[in-house]
Parts: sequence; C-alpha cells; structure tokens
Amino acid sequence: MIRYGIVVIQNSLITAILLAMIQAAFPYPADPGRKKCFVLCRAAGILGAAVFAVLRRTTAINRGMVNTWVLCAAITAGLVFMVLLWRGKGASRSVGFSLASAALAGTLLLYALPPLFLLPSDFVMAGQSVFSTEFLVNLTGALGGLLVVFLAGLMVFHAGTQTARAAGTGFRILLSAALAVNMANQAAGVIQFLMARRILPLHRGLFKVIMLAVNNPRFFVFAGTGIAALLPLGLLAGDFSRRRSGALAGNGVPPNPAAARKRKALARRNRRRNAAALVFLGLSVFTLTGLKTWNERAVALSPAEPFTLAGEEIIIPVTQIEDGHLHRFAWNAQDNTEVRFIVVKKSASAWGVGLDACDICGSTGYYERRDGIVCRLCDVVMNKSTIGFKGGCNPVPLAYTVRDGAMVVRLEDLEREKGRFQ
Repeated sequence: MIRYGIVVIQNSLITAILLAMIQAAFPYPADPGRKKCFVLCRAAGILGAAVFAVLRRTTAINRGMVNTWVLCAAITAGLVFMVLLWRGKGASRSVGFSLASAALAGTLLLYALPPLFLLPSDFVMAGQSVFSTEFLVNLTGALGGLLVVFLAGLMVFHAGTQTARAAGTGFRILLSAALAVNMANQAAGVIQFLMARRILPLHRGLFKVIMLAVNNPRFFVFAGTGIAALLPLGLLAGDFSRRRSGALAGNGVPPNPAAARKRKALARRNRRRNAAALVFLGLSVFTLTGLKTWNERAVALSPAEPFTLAGEEIIIPVTQIEDGHLHRFAWNAQDNTEVRFIVVKKSASAWGVGLDACDICGSTGYYERRDGIVCRLCDVVMNKSTIGFKGGCNPVPLAYTVRDGAMVVRLEDLEREKGRFQ
C-alpha cells in the first residue's frame, strides 16, 4: 500500500508543482480563450499519455525513443516559455506565451503520466481478481499519493497566484529556477539515451555526471519542492510582519468596517492556504524520505529448517512441509557456498520448489506475506501457484521427487546452481 503511494508522489509531484506555477503565471484576469488553450493542451497531454501507456503494454514500442522526443519537446517549450516570461507583462499576455505554456503543460503530462496509468497492472498477482483485498489496498495507497500531490499542487497554485500579483519579479525567479531544475533532469535523460545509442560520443566525465543525475531522481524532486515552498514561506513571513505592525493586507485604507473585515477574512484564508501548502509539501518530502526508508527496511529471512542427508540426496518429510507456508532449507556446497531453496505446498497434489534466488534480483531471497511469496529486493508479490515455474521474479525452479512420504532433492542439482549464491 505505502509503496504505491511513494511511487505516485515521486513520479508526479514535480509535474504538479510546475503545472501549478505555470498556471499562476497567467495574468489576472486571464483571457478565456487562452485559458481554454491551456486546458485543451493539458487534456491532450493526458490523452496522449493514456495512449502511450496502452501501446507500452500491448506493443513493442520503443519507449526510450518516444520519451526522448517528448523530453526534447518539453525542454524546447520550457526555454521558449522562460524567454517570454522575462520579456515583461505585455509578453505574458501574448498568444506566444499562451501557446508555450500550454505546450509545456501538455508535454510534462505526456511524460509523467504513462507510468501512473500502468501502475494498476502491478496491484495484483497473476490470476488474482481486481476485486481482491490486495488490489483494493494497493489502489488506496496510490489514490492517497494522488490526493497528496493534487492538494500540494492546488495550494502551490494559490501561493503562486498571490506571489505573482504582489512580487512579480520574485515569482518569475522562483518559477524559472523550478523549470531549470526540471529541465536539467530532462536533459540528463535525453543525453543518457543518445549516449546509449552512440548518437553522442561517450565522454567519461559527462557520463558520470549523467548517471549521477539518472540514479538520483529524488534530488530534483526535493529541489523543485524546496523552490515551491519558498512561495508560501515568503507570503507567511510578509503576513506575520504586517500583523506585528498592525497593518491590513492590501493597498490603501478600507473605506468602511465591512471592507476591513472582508480584507481580514481574505488574509486569514490565504494564511491557511499557505500553511496547507507547506504541510502537503512537507508530507510529500517525508513520504519520499522517512516513510520510504521505513517501507524499504530489510526483511529478515526465516531460518533454514533441518533435513536428512542420505548419500547424494536431501530428504524432507512431507509432514514437515504440508502446511501451505514457505519453508526454507540450506545446504553447503563443496566450496562451502550456502545454497538455499524454498518449498511451498500449492495444492493437495502440487508443490512449488525453487532456489531462494531469481534471475532478476539474485540471491536476496523470498519471504511470506499473507497469501503471497514476496521478493525481498524488489517487493514483487508472486502467487503461490506460480512457484516452480520460470518467469519474472519467480524463484529459479528446482527439480525434486516425492518418494515414500518424503520430498527428495538431489545434491548435484544444488551444486550446479551454487554460482547464484556466490
């Protein structure tokens, strides 16, 4: 449950923040036609992301190529947007500014949303119903992450609108900084793809920098979140200063007591929104740090169970392993390498037997969680009925026989697989 909320926040928070700040940059009151263009481009980005997600699931589409073209379009739109943003108030009311902001919003959504659209396919194990408890719990976690992101973006939009009206230059600086951080992350993805395809020459120093950026995506999320947090922080600091001096928010003296009360109510509402922005941004950061660390804490493997060694065979009484739970066994190979394997009874006449390792995650091992077998490294849950078959993160199948009321595993089969545990 928590895992999917973390995934949603990590993949969509910076996009939500940027969309909120971009929309806050529109002059007030905004022209209805330009607002409509912005909304249509966002809708096109969402629709395009849905189509791309379907193609990724059903065809062999080159995801890296598509992502690279989308990122290039986003970087181009971002650069045009920043140039027009700094050309003055007149430029912000131009058609070019509206088109650049709309294109930027659309490409941001087109890149960020496909992984989220594909997320529900990971909620259940193969063969499990979407009406299962596992699916509902994981869906709740993802929706919780979406709610946090939506509220954070909404509060940042309100703070950005206030800042843009009160301190236009300061707002443009923060928006430009947030866009620059995101474009640096986007550029790293583009350069990595071009180097991998040998379109760009492989430069050792640049490659190290690019891989540092690619392997640490949370840095860019934290940087963008920190920049966005300066908006409500600045507004709260200004409000605190005015309250200490006894001044009312806004320009001039209210013409009557009713206007003064209305101005105080507006200031109180803005204060609450700004505080909420900090709460939701802080909650997002906490989710990606403390909660993520707690969720990814190492799970201790259950101890290996005893067995009988008869010549070149391991003998395990069926009565020891017929309860339907995961049982772990370990044997030391000739070079003293510990080779582990697991046994699970799947049905009245079927057993799942495999190494405590897989082709993808290596020998990190598996543990039991509710009715599933879970990979300790990637947290993928496998249905017990699939244990003993190849594919995905399933344990590597191990040959066995059942004879005279006992399961028999040959030592030569374990000796052959000891390299997986070295």
